[in-house]
Amino acid sequence: MTATPPETPDAELLLATGCAHCGVVLQGLTELIKDGLLGHLEITNIAARPQRAEELKVRSVPWTRLGPFILEGQHSVGELRKWAQRANSIEGMSEYIAEELKQGNLDKLIKLLKASPQQLRALIPLLENEETEMQVRIGIDAILESIDDKSQLAQLIPELSQLAAHKSPRIRADISYYLALTDSPDAIPALKKLSEDESEEIRDIAREGLQRLTEA
Repeated sequence: MTATPPETPDAELLLATGCAHCGVVLQGLTELIKDGLLGHLEITNIAARPQRAEELKVRSVPWTRLGPFILEGQHSVGELRKWAQRANSIEGMSEYIAEELKQGNLDKLIKLLKASPQQLRALIPLLENEETEMQVRIGIDAILESIDDKSQLAQLIPELSQLAAHKSPRIRADISYYLALTDSPDAIPALKKLSEDESEEIRDIAREGLQRLTEA
């Protein structure tokens, strides 16, 4: 039986007359269309159609939406190709989140993930990797704390529960806190195990989480 190939992502480009960098991005996206890495490309010149920029709250161009990714400024065809090839993978979104957090684009990511909560699962590979940089971990804290709809966090409980047995005490401590953030009784079994952890700090975090969930 032949496997179904992943869906080819679409792209949208906002540019403007006289933009020095827009032509490079337009040429790169056009190459991806020709190579079959993009299925559809929508182009708007905001000098002639400013309402589209207003809808998206875009203040500078070139601005590119490539699959789930928002890319601002000039990007080479190689960079655009990389994101097109990663558009349908959790690994690609994980890489995108890490890069954006390193660049200080926290608010941008919070907006993106609130609009597409299914992408929250891309945080899991970053959480479980002991080499994830502290700046990225702090950003993940802020992202998860910003989610008002706790049902969106609850979808992560199976993955978070698996990470509750991670060998790294730092990661287990983080997971204890994130499980409590879900406000879901489904997180209680994992928190009960963490409340018996060898680390006193983790036990305390887990017990606080259990108290929060019990009161909720």
